[in-house]
Amino acid sequence: MVDGKFGFAVIGYGGMGGWHINQMLEKFGGRAQVLGIYDISPEAAERAEKKGVHAYSSREELLADERIDLVTIATPNDVHKEIAVDALNAGKNVISEKPVTLSVPDYEEMVAAAKKNGKLFTTHQNRRWDEDYLIVRKLIEENTLGKVFRIEHRVQGSRGVPGDWRNQKEHGGGMVLDWGIHLLDQVLQMTYPHKLVSVYNELTYVTNENCDDGFRATLIFDNGQSFYVEVTTSNFIELPLWYVLGENGSAVINNWQYDGEIVKVSDWEKRDAVPIQAGAGITKTMAPRTDETIKRYPLPRVKADWSEYYTNIFDTLEGKATQIVTHDQQRRLLKLVDAIFLSAKENRVVEFE
Repeated sequence: MVDGKFGFAVIGYGGMGGWHINQMLEKFGGRAQVLGIYDISPEAAERAEKKGVHAYSSREELLADERIDLVTIATPNDVHKEIAVDALNAGKNVISEKPVTLSVPDYEEMVAAAKKNGKLFTTHQNRRWDEDYLIVRKLIEENTLGKVFRIEHRVQGSRGVPGDWRNQKEHGGGMVLDWGIHLLDQVLQMTYPHKLVSVYNELTYVTNENCDDGFRATLIFDNGQSFYVEVTTSNFIELPLWYVLGENGSAVINNWQYDGEIVKVSDWEKRDAVPIQAGAGITKTMAPRTDETIKRYPLPRVKADWSEYYTNIFDTLEGKATQIVTHDQQRRLLKLVDAIFLSAKENRVVEFE
């Protein structure tokens, strides 16, 4: 502790590591004191010093600083476990960037180290505060569309996998472990406590052969709900971010600006449809509904505050709360990642729970 504040440090001062430092400096000055960073890159250390943030000369020096109470790990995925275990054994509370690690056995080692040392250990699943995700949760929880039977969630880009460690499988690269870990966590949070019955997944290797640059997964739950999750990086025309189908209507969120709408049936009795020309024939089945049988609504807005994440961490350290990203949640998420890769490798449906 430093003057009654939690001593805070980051290991790995890249994009996310810098983001954590900036957030701590801007939003949590009353509860935490930023003591510094460590990064294997001399350029990263120099960048931190120019910002006025101390750069430790080694990981060992950082972990030996008794003033540090909380360490956030923002390194490539393959070294999360090693660093977390060292930090926990050094008596630090630890937050790991996602994915927390690359396998369930590795995760259990991390949890065991936390338990042995009596320290908090958790994962930064920040996209639980994404407003688009919270809007869809609200629609489901308030039964806005009636029984929801199909949800599609896509994140699509056209630039391939970034050219750093994220395109190297040995470092835990690939889109399943990058954007996918966020979307799959959102799925499991949104559908809880329903059991996930089966998983079918396709990996894509359009822009490189070393690791996946995208995936398309279908998850079936025990309430009959079908959840389609897609992360792809070779799409020059993007499909909607969210597409939700319920028995009484549909909802679409097109992008992160929350453009979209809700369309609901207003009159089930008026079933007659006027046939329309459809290619080389006509169709009545696919004729659009007339305006008097549907109503359009704007999407609800949900106020989201990501800073609740670190507030919860500090409250937990003070004994006022329990951590909101739990070990059981992360175990289930990592098992789902395993099923995602297994399904693609063997080209089959994988039974889950």
